[in-house]
Amino acid sequence: MKVIPGPRNKNIKRLNEIYKVLKKNDFGHLIEKNTFLVRFPFLRNSDEEDLEEFTDDSVPIRVRRVFEELGPAFIKFGQMLSTRPDLVGIDIADELKKLRDNTPVTPFDEMKEVMETELDAPLDSIFSSINENPIGSASIGQVYRATLKENDEEVAVKVLKPNSREIIESDIQIMKFLANRMDKYISRTRTLNLPVMVSEFEKSIFKEIDFLEEMRNIQTLANNFKTVNYIKIPKVYPDYCTSQVLTMELVYGIELSDLIERDYPEIDKKRIADYGLKSYFKQLMIDGFFHADPHPGNIIITEDQKLCYIDMGMMGILNDEFRENLAELILIIISGNTASIIKQLVYMGIISPEQNTDQLKMDVDELMNKYYGANMTNMDGAMKDLLNAMVKNNVVLPREFVMIGRGIALIEDTGKKLDPEFNATFELKKLSSNIIRNKLKPEKVILDSANYLLQLEHLAKDLPELLTSTIQKFEDGEVEIKLNEISELTNQISVALIIASLIIGSSLALFANAGPKIFDIPALGLIGFVFSAFLGIILVMEYMVER
Repeated sequence: MKVIPGPRNKNIKRLNEIYKVLKKNDFGHLIEKNTFLVRFPFLRNSDEEDLEEFTDDSVPIRVRRVFEELGPAFIKFGQMLSTRPDLVGIDIADELKKLRDNTPVTPFDEMKEVMETELDAPLDSIFSSINENPIGSASIGQVYRATLKENDEEVAVKVLKPNSREIIESDIQIMKFLANRMDKYISRTRTLNLPVMVSEFEKSIFKEIDFLEEMRNIQTLANNFKTVNYIKIPKVYPDYCTSQVLTMELVYGIELSDLIERDYPEIDKKRIADYGLKSYFKQLMIDGFFHADPHPGNIIITEDQKLCYIDMGMMGILNDEFRENLAELILIIISGNTASIIKQLVYMGIISPEQNTDQLKMDVDELMNKYYGANMTNMDGAMKDLLNAMVKNNVVLPREFVMIGRGIALIEDTGKKLDPEFNATFELKKLSSNIIRNKLKPEKVILDSANYLLQLEHLAKDLPELLTSTIQKFEDGEVEIKLNEISELTNQISVALIIASLIIGSSLALFANAGPKIFDIPALGLIGFVFSAFLGIILVMEYMVER
């Protein structure tokens, strides 16, 4: 096979290496019959022979091997895809979860050169001792045990392997080339938006290999858990941290995965399961800053039986609005109302109205019947199965939502292995209910109303230009409207204007701080907000029913 270099392909040697790995794993003939890299074998939709190859039971295994053999960037990409069954299918996603770093350990002399260059000092001037045998090794970095010279504290030093960034940059350029070619020539892959997927991966992995980013994540998580006595977050030493070196407290203990597999009579497994549940749901529902991969290998049980999260290169972030909507979704799932679940998913933008099909409703309804009967007492995989039901119906899910579903599934699975009576539903329901109650507190309503006022102000400023543009489109024949919809539209606009006026008037009454008060809040303003909220709920419910 001949590869012709072009302006978007500067690393012909690497491209040939990729071809050899594909050929070794029985994907080569799919490429040899076509111009190299014009079609990608994993997702191709061509002739009968190719389809038979794609449906072979061994395909997920061979796909995993391809990623493992192609090195750090592809391993990380495969690990990301393992969390996206909505993109690659459940079978391949499950197999990619088994991805392992087979990269050999880099000699200490090479790692020492990175450390001394980054820290701008000889190692013996910083550490009184450092063990040359790494206590951990992965595709992009190695971790060493050392003792700081300034205070005799034991630390773990995480070091990026030499040339890792350059290798990853080169591979990402190749991934972009592959994604663009696939998007151009293979219609079946266009719905996946592969160029955007690779672009997101690029941002993700460069965050992960920036150890200053991980240092900040550790500091944020430590601050969020500073009042929680059963969680241990390693201390970091910013003076000895750079983009390629991370120095943090050395935490002694056992991995949670080891606790699951072996018996430790001195450790209360039931309590550890409870700690894991509460700490993860706090991250998810309260802080909006959560560990992206809380599997048992990333959690250590310390000698005093605290939970310590490690490997915080990637974290998920949720804003207040999403957490409130997620809380509502969880309460709806616990109630088992299929119609309400679908409506909430549409409202959150997780599925589009077009994806709200009868088949999806049937699948979710079947799921609800499986878990609930009359009432649900345990989540026990419900979130994971809900994700799979949407995957089955070709719903491409938001990344953060997939992370949430996977995280909850991991916590549930781990909890069950530690405690057969483990039940996540109670804690989820309690936290979700608290979030909804906080959402309806008068002070929260007042704060939200102030934000609405600013939005209305911006809308008022933009309204003349918007009206002019709309009128111009009517005149140019670019806008069509059905006559029987005008009355309904007019009614909805009228109600919306009334609600907006009530919000503005109520806000002015609150700011005036005059007249009788309820809970130390001006009664007129509070009543106006309550009435506005009531009308708003009715309007939203009518809209959702009509949709």
